[in-house]
Amino acid sequence: MKSVFCFSAASLLAAPAFALSCDGLTPDALGLEGITFTEVASVPAGDDSTVAQCRIRGRMAERTGSDGREYALSFELALPQDWNGDFVHQFNGGNDGVVKPATGALESGTGDQSPLARGFAVISSDAGHDGSLFQDRGLAGGSAFGADFEARQMYGYKAVASLQPVAETIVEGFYEKPISHSYGIGCSNGGRHAMVAAARMPDAFDGLLIGAPGFHLPRAALQHALDAQSFAEVDTDIRKAFSPEDLRLVADSILQSCDDLDGLSDGVVNDTAACQQAFDITQLQCTDGQNSACLSPAQITALQTIHAGPKDADGKQLYSDWSWDPGIAGADWRFWKLESTVPPWDNMPIIAVMGASSLAQVFTTPPTEVGGTPAELLQFLLDFDIATQAAQIDATDDDFPESAMQVMAPPGSDNPDLASFRDAGGKMMIYHGVADPVFSVNDTANWFAKLNANNGGEAEFARFYPVPGMNHCHGGPGADAFDLLTPLVEWVENGTEPAVATATIRPDNEDAPEALRGATRPLCPAPQVARYGSGDEASAASFQCE
Repeated sequence: MKSVFCFSAASLLAAPAFALSCDGLTPDALGLEGITFTEVASVPAGDDSTVAQCRIRGRMAERTGSDGREYALSFELALPQDWNGDFVHQFNGGNDGVVKPATGALESGTGDQSPLARGFAVISSDAGHDGSLFQDRGLAGGSAFGADFEARQMYGYKAVASLQPVAETIVEGFYEKPISHSYGIGCSNGGRHAMVAAARMPDAFDGLLIGAPGFHLPRAALQHALDAQSFAEVDTDIRKAFSPEDLRLVADSILQSCDDLDGLSDGVVNDTAACQQAFDITQLQCTDGQNSACLSPAQITALQTIHAGPKDADGKQLYSDWSWDPGIAGADWRFWKLESTVPPWDNMPIIAVMGASSLAQVFTTPPTEVGGTPAELLQFLLDFDIATQAAQIDATDDDFPESAMQVMAPPGSDNPDLASFRDAGGKMMIYHGVADPVFSVNDTANWFAKLNANNGGEAEFARFYPVPGMNHCHGGPGADAFDLLTPLVEWVENGTEPAVATATIRPDNEDAPEALRGATRPLCPAPQVARYGSGDEASAASFQCE
């Protein structure tokens, strides 16, 4: 980048110990228009950051929406004193709507040290809307932005595309050096942002670290309605449809059928594909006179239904099916699907709060304004006719000329080749928990299989790592602590192709068998499976990816 600045990087970095001087840093000085810096601060190490940095908070794309609300794309940019020359765009999850601290860290996937602590410059944003401005909408406020079409677009794909060149200008202007490599990192909706970037912005990122991607988010939202309706058939209070003991019974039965398929009975099912053939949920149905250590016929039907995924009136699959995995007993699985620990939500699960309001107001056209109480949001899911209303995720009208699927999904996601990203030299590493309760690992696996097929049988620029036992982005009885950022950087910057990664079962993981906490396991690139050979059962070195 050709410098247009009247001050030097040396002057900016000449600062007291453990602090940066950000004096004189303004949008005008950087040649930026339509940008407001709301805060420019020197942040010493050990204050609210792990490293000394210049922290910039700002706003852009300010406007009044069609709904009369005020919108802007707000961001935080962290410029570390010891910059390594690289940049990370941090893609956040959920409905966005809040600027999370710009560290680049993920709950799983980036290891023990955040990208910021490693020396990356990092930007984070709210994807174009401030969820706190909709407090009058109660629990439905986080997705109320969906009434404005441009806010949907920003959330779907425009925020990243708009912010990336601004961030590059600031970073390169601050350091007076070009960025060496750009990375995008995110899990859940953040993983979706990354996959959208690969399709829509193929030249923007050298490497993408993609966790549990909700790249078919509107379709996955249909599953929320299916879940709620299926659980309500068991108990009108969906929180009581399955007790923790019921789900533990299912998990134990899966383990009994599948645990040794990888050569070791250890509480983790590595051979997911074989397990789908070996496990039969009907074996848990109560027999005449049995009322404990079994499931009722209604419970069996509910689990079969939700694992089969939503279908339309003709029986056509609307979203993916799901894999059976002992992670069904994980605390995160329950929190999402059955029961939370949040009193203001009336302990309703996330699907009945964020999930319901998002389906109503962001992922269907026209949007439905829903009440903001837990009961009202749950009722929306219970009343949603999947067979006939699912078409609303693909619908358009005069106010919403792009459907929710067009806004949210990466173009070509049903038959991906990512040729432009590939030809630009981009690399991507994807991980997904096999027991994810929000986005099906099967959907990601099917996408990856098509990507391989459309790239001569193997997409050499992509790797996919299913994580046995892991719930959504983290948690569950699996090895959910791992670092895929380091091998991604090695791949991008040195041409070293990634292979097997090492994952750890966190010592504080209460979902995992106590004897396994702290153990390591190989994280195998699909389609390989970790199989035990011989030696220390707590060591990844005793397994092979085959």
